Amino acid sequence: MDQSDALRSVEGALSNGDAAVAHQAALEAVARLFGASTATLHRVDPDSRTLHLLASMGIPEKLLPITREIPFGKGMAGLCALRLEPVTVCNLQTDGSGAARPGAKETGAAGAVVVPVLEPASGRLLGTLGIGKPVEHTYTGQEFEILSGCARVISKSL
Repeated sequence: MDQSDALRSVEGALSNGDAAVAHQAALEAVARLFGASTATLHRVDPDSRTLHLLASMGIPEKLLPITREIPFGKGMAGLCALRLEPVTVCNLQTDGSGAARPGAKETGAAGAVVVPVLEPASGRLLGTLGIGKPVEHTYTGQEFEILSGCARVISKSL
């Protein structure tokens, strides 16, 4: 996967007029790039220190209420927001680290990663971007770099 092609794909998806449609299209573009079966994009509310769901893909309907608002420090996205660094799990189905919330297994995803969406100039947290592959997967440095690049592109729209 070429980083410049990936970033162009996400930029193109964000060119849709309506913000909600653009965020959904960008999230789906990222998921396609990585062969992910699940994906989420959250925006931070710094006052309440929570993440609010902007777009999702492949999340079972019964889990949507749990993913709509995530406190800092809870689950992979909440840990990512708290630490301001990627959080990854090789296999959600067998993870015992405590990084993933109990309901995460119900997504059917295995290899998952969440990266922070940071404001490029200040490094301030704007949100999180997460993907999950349907198979066990250890993300490479290049994959982290590409996903973080996608998050930088998305940051311009938050």
